[in-house]
Amino acid sequence: MIAVVGSLNLDLVTPVPHHPVPGETVLGGDIASHPGGKGANQAVAAARLGGRAAFVGRVGDDEAADVMIDAAREQGVDTTHILRTPGTPTGRALIAVNPEGENSIIVSPGANSRLTAEDCAAAGDLLRDAQVTVLQQEVPDEANHEAARRSGGIVLHNPAPAVEGAELPPRIDLLVPNRTELAALTGTSVPGTIDEVTAAARKLTGASGGAGERAGAVVVTLGGDGVLLLEGGAALHVPAFRVRPVDTTAAGDSFCGALAVALAEGRALPDAARWACAAAAVSTTRAGAQPSLAHRAEVEELLSREG
Repeated sequence: MIAVVGSLNLDLVTPVPHHPVPGETVLGGDIASHPGGKGANQAVAAARLGGRAAFVGRVGDDEAADVMIDAAREQGVDTTHILRTPGTPTGRALIAVNPEGENSIIVSPGANSRLTAEDCAAAGDLLRDAQVTVLQQEVPDEANHEAARRSGGIVLHNPAPAVEGAELPPRIDLLVPNRTELAALTGTSVPGTIDEVTAAARKLTGASGGAGERAGAVVVTLGGDGVLLLEGGAALHVPAFRVRPVDTTAAGDSFCGALAVALAEGRALPDAARWACAAAAVSTTRAGAQPSLAHRAEVEELLSREG
């Protein structure tokens, strides 16, 4: 079982010729709406890849709430612990995608910001029994902290988005930031080279501990450069798979969901990371968040083709 504690957003996606700079108006294409949210994406990614995924989160009391719950349930996610929040909108994400598939995102949290420690305590049995608990930062810190305390398995924390002032959970076995999030966590400039990423990530590795202390292992996602693993003092670079990207919106979420599945199946971290890289690569070849997420057969096919 994989327990995901996090956000559910209705994504509103529009293609743009380029991302606007401050003060600029850009004419985009037709808007498409898709189920999304970092937490929901990660849960659906895990379910599509063969994991038994269950979700803890909140939606509002609008039409989008039904869309989000139905979409997760249809993909095989256990929605028992998705709660409705009266008088509150379901979360939304406004996403602009340029011709190269790069995206910029604005998130309006809505009901996601109402998830509480008490909600996570009510899901205590689920969290205790899960092989992996997946967390992100689109819900309040108090919810993440309670979920980490109650987790009986591996705690995988994706510190996204990089929220100023956010506190890391009291226990992290595996921290999964991207370059920007790594810079925010370490107080450094965004690292460019693999050596710079390694130096920054070393500041975060070590024994799990209290909030703000170090993680057991760190996996830094690097987009087209693959991922960097730091575990037990050793660093390993896993290159990206060669695909032609269309939309990178859910690539990081795909990676986290796939990584959770691989770890729950007992794979060693290097093998799990490479498998997750393949899932993320597949997701970039299609538009949208949840619509782009890979199925297990697609991941295995890409792995067999790449060798």
